[in-house]
Amino acid sequence: MKKLIVILLVLNVWFTQAQTLQDTITFNPQQQLNAAQRILSGNYGQAVTVGAYGEITYNQPEGDNGELDIQRLVLLFGYKFNERTQFVTELEVEHVEELFVEQAFVNYTVSDNISLRGGLMLVPMGIINEYHEPTTFNGVERPAMDNVIVPTTWREIGVGITGRIPEASLSYQTYIFNGFKSTTLEGDEVKGYLIGSSGLRGGRQKGIQSTVDSPTLSAKLDYYGLPGLRLGLSGYFGKTQAADEVEELDGANIGISMVGLDARFAMQKITARGQFVYTSLSGTEAYNSLTDNNLGSVLMGYYGEVGYNLLPIAAEQKLFTFIRYENYDTHASTTGNTLEDEAYHRTDITAGLSYHIAPGVVVKGDYQFRDNNADNGGVENRLNFGLGVWF
Repeated sequence: MKKLIVILLVLNVWFTQAQTLQDTITFNPQQQLNAAQRILSGNYGQAVTVGAYGEITYNQPEGDNGELDIQRLVLLFGYKFNERTQFVTELEVEHVEELFVEQAFVNYTVSDNISLRGGLMLVPMGIINEYHEPTTFNGVERPAMDNVIVPTTWREIGVGITGRIPEASLSYQTYIFNGFKSTTLEGDEVKGYLIGSSGLRGGRQKGIQSTVDSPTLSAKLDYYGLPGLRLGLSGYFGKTQAADEVEELDGANIGISMVGLDARFAMQKITARGQFVYTSLSGTEAYNSLTDNNLGSVLMGYYGEVGYNLLPIAAEQKLFTFIRYENYDTHASTTGNTLEDEAYHRTDITAGLSYHIAPGVVVKGDYQFRDNNADNGGVENRLNFGLGVWF
């Protein structure tokens, strides 16, 4: 009984402190923070901080049953050892039953504009991979190209340095990570994790007993020198990782060069954002021969979005109407005997509303016109509704 009382007291302290984290979710891209950055930016005088974000969704494809899902619930915990050293972790439950550690890293502040980090961290590529809390983006679902091309949520174990150069209006991140896992041995057959339809997504190791034989480089620059505008340039370079039993085989690994450009803008009632990601893969012909997969040699995608707040600027509530156009292709180019599959060249148009009923609470609804370049595409349009929170 005494143990139960102690646990309840601790939880009460944690959740009392969590309430101090509640603040206005900014729509200014230059001031925007993600969940981990909010914890790092100040523990509000407390050593332990707690936060959370989550979303419940309803998806209704044309001609099929709708699906209700607690898509994710993420609990955030931060601990401040001293004025320089902090720990941040995110525990994510997906679809009620799958538990993941999304982030777990130590941040050491060297000076006002320089920090060192080590642990499980988000790879800084594009917008959504770092800023995916449901109150920070329009649409019930995240942009599809971020799911397939980037691929969100992409995190790996590594070390790096982050900081700002105020006189140049720049912020930067540079990390050394383990890479995607490409192949392993199952019985007498080589299994490949990377395929044409989803590109690199299946190779994310997520910090789960990750294998590594060659580190990868990830870096991002953000420019914030113009009012309301934030520009990003991302890069990721290296090789995939293969299991020990197969890493010497021809085609077990491939080379990856990924470059991303992104922009976010806000002025008065108008918001806009856009993103472009280009990925070149080397050695895919040998990889496909070894694994019998159909991985493309170029993955490419882009989108543009415009939103408008229908409510007065001074109002606490915000009601954004928006439209987003996406075009992405995991077979933008292929090598060897692998033919380009036009079904992997997708176009999505999403239009809808995001109603921020309070700081940290959003109700969303949208309709998606979805298509691909195949003769008989067969991609159903979809109606979506969602409820998202973040504190």
